[in-house]
Amino acid sequence: MTHRWYLARTEPQAEYLAAQELARDGFEIFFPRVKTSHPRFRHEDEPLFPGYIFIRFGAEAEARPTFRQGHRMLGWVRFGGEIPSVPDDVMAEITRRTDEINGGTGLWRKFQLGEKVRVVSGNMDGIAEVVKEAKSPEAHATVVMQFLGGLVRADVPWQSLRPIEQDSSPRQQNIRRTRGKGRWINGSGDRAAATT
Repeated sequence: MTHRWYLARTEPQAEYLAAQELARDGFEIFFPRVKTSHPRFRHEDEPLFPGYIFIRFGAEAEARPTFRQGHRMLGWVRFGGEIPSVPDDVMAEITRRTDEINGGTGLWRKFQLGEKVRVVSGNMDGIAEVVKEAKSPEAHATVVMQFLGGLVRADVPWQSLRPIEQDSSPRQQNIRRTRGKGRWINGSGDRAAATT
């Protein structure tokens, strides 16, 4: 009997539990995970394909393996009603790339020149623009950010940067408009309103 790989969908955020339960019930699975600087809660890595697990079984089987509720699976990936197998050379390439990523610095997001980012470090939490990229997750990026009414350059550890578009809990940024005692900061107040 020829065994082939197939792709199945897990419930959201349930890949680790699904992989554990499927393996416990004797399924042959492939669940590629990669090192990352922001791993999943209670894990040291994250799924390379969030929401999916590869399962291997005999291609000539009359019926596909079925899942029980504890497997946390949503079903097989289908195209036009068919459940296609994943070719062996594709599986070999996924394995090779996963090993390559994990053998290096892992999967990390490179912030591009001019990209707006959040800088989160200790009590500091502000918006900045990248002017020099970090070359690795252990390196620093150079950013320009507002500080005490002016723009300053700062070298910031890569781990302190967060992408703005993926931030699930953005903080409300209060814009300071006065220096105190009614003295307006440039660009604010009556004069700014008169010019707009």
